[in-house]
Amino acid sequence: MEKIEKLASVTQFNSRRGQETLHPLVSVLDQSKSVKIQANKYLSEIYVIFLKDVKCEEMTYGRNQYDYQDETLIFIAPEQVFGFNLPDQILVQPTGWALVFHPDFIRGTSLGRTIKEYGFFSYDVNEALHISERERQIVLECFKKIKEELERGIDKHSKMLIVSNIELFLNYCIRFFDRQFITRENINKDILARFENLLNEYFESNQPQLVGLPSVAYCAEKLNLSANYFGDLVKKETGKSALEYIQAKVIGLAQEKIFDSNKSISEIAYEIGYKYPQHFTRLFKQRMGMSPLEYRLRN
Repeated sequence: MEKIEKLASVTQFNSRRGQETLHPLVSVLDQSKSVKIQANKYLSEIYVIFLKDVKCEEMTYGRNQYDYQDETLIFIAPEQVFGFNLPDQILVQPTGWALVFHPDFIRGTSLGRTIKEYGFFSYDVNEALHISERERQIVLECFKKIKEELERGIDKHSKMLIVSNIELFLNYCIRFFDRQFITRENINKDILARFENLLNEYFESNQPQLVGLPSVAYCAEKLNLSANYFGDLVKKETGKSALEYIQAKVIGLAQEKIFDSNKSISEIAYEIGYKYPQHFTRLFKQRMGMSPLEYRLRN
């Protein structure tokens, strides 16, 4: 059975790399100053962000793999597994930079309240953020400001300033991901086409009657994407959430089926995948401004 070690603290992360801990809950490391580490796998209880600036050994995150051949930012949140698919006795030299912080550090702050809104912490590693040299400099400026604050020593202003700089960094990452979605426009359009085909095939099969409506998570998995990345991609390309997109598909199908007066509204609801017809009627009325029956009579 594969051994997974728990990464419980900032101090543990630093000490494994032979680096000093200036604050027990937050740290920025220049990994060129780290010692070699064992190629273990970890279940993280802290937030870890890696900036990889050179090619290193193959690393895994979640169910995917990635070799860091570009300037890449990887985001790891508590309860996620990361590490290396290498024998334990292998030593690996860390490279690039790392920002780590414990959830307790941001608890009660504005960042603590909004951290779950940064959906890229749940992206798979093959959906990582690849950044330009200019973007890398912005990232390093944020890291260095945090590092300078830590080196000043802790005072009553430290936490506010460090949290503000972490938040600034994460907000820049939102901008960089938006840019990446734009530069991957052709890839994204291909994913949307595959999404549409997936929905068509799903509703043409007996899956709706067997398992119900397709979920966002189901569609993402079929397209080999994380649910968060898939949702963000659909939103940026269509202006709709992935759930809204699926619901629009359902309403379109329902409009066609409603014209078949041999079928009751309940039968149509079951065919589409609704276990309870009243849920279908509620959605239809929300979207169309009238009930399915009113729509049938009017048309």
